[in-house]
Amino acid sequence: MKTTIELPDALFGQARRYAVARNMTMKALIEQGLRKIMAEKKDVPKFKLRDGSFKGNGMTPEFQNATWEQIRDAIYEGHGA
Repeated sequence: MKTTIELPDALFGQARRYAVARNMTMKALIEQGLRKIMAEKKDVPKFKLRDGSFKGNGMTPEFQNATWEQIRDAIYEGHGA
C-alpha cells in the first residue's frame, strides 16, 4: 500500500542518514521501525470501573422481595412507560 507521511525536516534528514549508513531504503527503515514499535508489549492499564455505589442499607423494605419488573414499574410509574 502506498501512503504519504509528513515528517519534520530534521527527523527526515536524520532517518535518511541512518538508512544510507546501513545501506537500507527509507521504506525498509520505516517498516522496521513500525514493526519494532508494534511488537513491543505495552502495559496499557486495564479499564477499571470506579465504584459508583453509595452508602446505604440496601433496598427499602417495600422492594426487598420485589422482582425487577416490579422495581422497573415503580421507577417509571407516572412517566408513560
